[in-house]
Parts: sequence; C-alpha cells; structure tokens
Amino acid sequence: MMNIPEGASGDWSIEHFEVTEDGARFHNLRAAFSPGSRTIRPGRYTALKRRGRVIMSDVPAEIRDHGFFIHQASGRVLINGLGLGYCTTKVLEKPIVTEVTVIEKSPDVIALVAPHISDARLTVVEADALSWRPPVGIRYDAVWHDIWDDICADNLEQMKLLHRRYGRRCDWQGSWARSLCERQAA
Repeated sequence: MMNIPEGASGDWSIEHFEVTEDGARFHNLRAAFSPGSRTIRPGRYTALKRRGRVIMSDVPAEIRDHGFFIHQASGRVLINGLGLGYCTTKVLEKPIVTEVTVIEKSPDVIALVAPHISDARLTVVEADALSWRPPVGIRYDAVWHDIWDDICADNLEQMKLLHRRYGRRCDWQGSWARSLCERQAA
C-alpha cells in the first residue's frame, strides 16, 4: 500500500480500502468472464478517485503495468501523470536516476500526493501533458506516459501523439497499458 494519507481536494480523493478473500474471489470470478479484466488479491490498497470513481490504485495488476518503465528508468526521467506517485517513488529509489520531472494537470492531485514524495531530484509541474513543452535542449533518458483513466483503444491516438512529440527527445519511452489498448483496437 502506498504511504499516502487519506484526504480530499476538489473532485479528487485518496482512500484506503481492503479486499477480502471473498471479495477477491467474487471479483476474479467476474473477471474470468470479462475480456481484458484483471484479477486482484486480498490485501490493503490505496485508490486515487475523481468524483468517487477509482482512477487508479496500487493493486498488484496496476503495479505490474509500470514494472518495465521502472526497470528502464535512468538519468533524466519525465513522467506524464502523477497519479498516486508510485512510478515517481520507485524511480527515485534508483541511485542511477539523476532527475525526475512529473507533469500533472490537476492541482488537486498535486496537493494530495506531491507533499508525500520528498526528493531534491523531483520537480512537479502543473500542466497538461498533451500541450506542455519541455525546455529547449532538454533530452530525457526515459519518458513514461500515464494520463488515462481507463484501458481503452480510444487512448491510442493520444499515445501516438505523445510518442511522436518525445521520439527525438528521449532514449526510451512507453505508455501505460499501450499493448492492452492495441489488443482492444484489433
């Protein structure tokens, strides 16, 4: 579970929740009949919600989605989307990471999450990832795009836009759940 206290700001909230054995069993049974659904294990988790709807959580399936990016991250890193701060926290644990810039559109998400990530290498910028431009001459070793509420083929156009924008400005980049979105589109 992420070490972020529960709280609310504007339309956004951080809430802790527990998945029981029975709850996990019921969810996983339903997931077995829903293409693209993911299983869950019993445990205590943290959710980021907008107007009561879960936008992201730290359940194992979502954590796994970020594993390859976290492995790739080194040097100067750009993350589009703060969320619960999981990716940011994990890449800052790597001594090889020298600088992390996070672009987050919502001042409420920044207020709820950013104060709980303390590291001199971190800069959080309130901006829209789809229109923000990095400073001239800045190149990133790794870029991660995670600005979508759902896994949906509709996200692919924005993913392509972001990948084109940073293609010449980074050594590696990826987008959250891109392969799942591409499977939905096919």
